[in-house]
Amino acid sequence: MRTSHEREPIADRDRPSPDAGTRLLVADSWRRSLAAGVDPDLRSAPLVFDADTVAGVRQSHPLNRHLPMLRETLRGMADVSCHLMAVTDAEGHVLWSEGPRAVRRRAEDIGLVEGFRWTEDSIGTNGIGTALSVGGPVYIESTEHLVNALRPWSCVAAPITDPDTGQVIGCVDISGTQGTMHPAVIALVQAAARLTEAQLTLEMNLRDARLRDRYLRHLHGDARVLVTATGRVLAADPDGWCGSRVAVPEAGHRLSLPDGRAAVAEVLGQAFVLRTVEEDRRSLLLRFLGDEQPCAFLDRRRISLSLRRAELLALLALHPRGLTCEQSSFHLYGDEGNPVTVRSEIHRLRTQLGDVVRGKPYRLDCDVDADFLAVRRLLGAGDVAGAVRLYRGPLLPRSESAAIRGERTDLDTTLRRQLLHHGDVDDLWAYAQTGDDLEILGRLTATLPPGDPRRVAAQLREHRAMGDG
Repeated sequence: MRTSHEREPIADRDRPSPDAGTRLLVADSWRRSLAAGVDPDLRSAPLVFDADTVAGVRQSHPLNRHLPMLRETLRGMADVSCHLMAVTDAEGHVLWSEGPRAVRRRAEDIGLVEGFRWTEDSIGTNGIGTALSVGGPVYIESTEHLVNALRPWSCVAAPITDPDTGQVIGCVDISGTQGTMHPAVIALVQAAARLTEAQLTLEMNLRDARLRDRYLRHLHGDARVLVTATGRVLAADPDGWCGSRVAVPEAGHRLSLPDGRAAVAEVLGQAFVLRTVEEDRRSLLLRFLGDEQPCAFLDRRRISLSLRRAELLALLALHPRGLTCEQSSFHLYGDEGNPVTVRSEIHRLRTQLGDVVRGKPYRLDCDVDADFLAVRRLLGAGDVAGAVRLYRGPLLPRSESAAIRGERTDLDTTLRRQLLHHGDVDDLWAYAQTGDDLEILGRLTATLPPGDPRRVAAQLREHRAMGDG
């Protein structure tokens, strides 16, 4: 048997259509809804999230901390006897809904409560879904709903845009069964959305100030632009670029500056520096931290590497001026090393990377960056938080090469020392995800408050690491 959401498509002759007096916004919404296969006889919006999932999504959603303000603004001024407030994420999933018991019972019948999806392609024309579709505030009066079960309701909704990303992150809605909405409610919903965006902007500006304080000193030479992880320009030469956007950076990848010149992104923890490069110069990014298979990105093309070739690339990245075959062999394998082995690996590297691998001496003829080099830079600048967020684990942990072991030990020791002296609890928790370090886990157990679920996890891992369970 088909459910109400799996019915046969509506025949064209049975499709409802807006009459001549229907507003253009509503007529367009009906057309989108019908094209998506929405059945006007649906009884309810679809349930997507169970209660546990809703709780998890709420906790991580950027509107979570702004809910008290939304509640105070809307519930304090709207008619509390007949209206329901709903707040959704960008995909139209209701995360919060509040209202008097009688109204909420009616809302449950149509799924206007937590966990249900209210996009146009799920439940047809409605305040939430249509506001998300058009990207602006919407008022949908009772009979303007496509789905018959929604027609006792009228609703006003407005999307909320994150000023950092420029993307819609949610929607706020007031719905009721009183037929029409008072104009004051319509204005109120729009004002609540704008007020939330103003608060998000204030938070963003505070983050920007901290990023500038931390990273502005890295702008010198060919480092021309400081940008956020979302591509917003925080500082630049020339200053006129500030406030503009570039493509979202990826470490080691090339992108265009506002004046058209090419630049390569260099990660700095929670921000990027864009360094100008010659248009025809190639870029190589190495990802060697952690226990995953080592890989390189040559001009954005991912290349998987054997351990030996990764060891050789790490060595060349650490010695940008180049090394002879004999020096490379000694650094990698000590007195037992064989230069013939290095020559063979260089030949294989050239088959993968082309002419960016040069000889006499062996060197990398391109713009090179690596995750372990970025962590080293951040530690040198005293940015423990940025370093620990990039650190996914030890450098090439399976490598027995003398040079790699030395770099790995030095990096791990420096990071751990700075973390224990200067890191906060979030930094300690991030580092703990890379392995069971008893001292770090003990510090977390002693520092985290009793109600924090991370404290329980740290205690369990500490007991396991000590062999107690």
